[in-house]
Amino acid sequence: MGGIVRSKLIKRIDGWENIPKAGNFILSSNHLSHADWWMSGYIITPRKFTFIGQVDQYTGWNGFWRNVFYLYGGIIPINRKSDESKKQALAKAVEMLKKGYCVVIYPEGGRAYDGKMKEFKPGVAILYLESAVPVLPVAFKGSNEVLPPHGKLKFKKAIRISIGKSMDFPKEREASALLDKNSREYYDLCDKITKRIEEEVRRLLAEIK
Repeated sequence: MGGIVRSKLIKRIDGWENIPKAGNFILSSNHLSHADWWMSGYIITPRKFTFIGQVDQYTGWNGFWRNVFYLYGGIIPINRKSDESKKQALAKAVEMLKKGYCVVIYPEGGRAYDGKMKEFKPGVAILYLESAVPVLPVAFKGSNEVLPPHGKLKFKKAIRISIGKSMDFPKEREASALLDKNSREYYDLCDKITKRIEEEVRRLLAEIK
């Protein structure tokens, strides 16, 4: 599968050397297409990894096959309309990170149908603070040309990827240990980290040729 992804879909990759040589990480990127899943998996392989994936969009046969895929793929389900589901998904992701898995998260909370990157939600910062696992920022461009939303797969070398350097926030993590996780201060700290990750992904995206 990796050979097909590289030879048929990916046009260019910058920053491959930034992927950590050892240890796990939280892959955080923009989200244009379901093809981003394949790109994320390609970057992480051969490490063990899982995704956080929505369960609130598709119904009927589409929902059935999504659930089958999630079950066999070990994907962490999240209902974005339920606060309790969000908490459970993040808790499960933290558990997997502590077991040595990499976790893929798309902090925009869904695909950017218009191609414009949206603001990141704070889940990525919560994963970082509760697991102490570094964040690997990644930017994708062109994946929506390969697999448009609600469209069919096109085998074309259109995807460009930029991988940034691993991000760690030791001072913020140390400060968070003294805070109530339900407090405004903790939320502000998560917001600060999230914005820094978002800024880095935007920078990577802007530099893709």
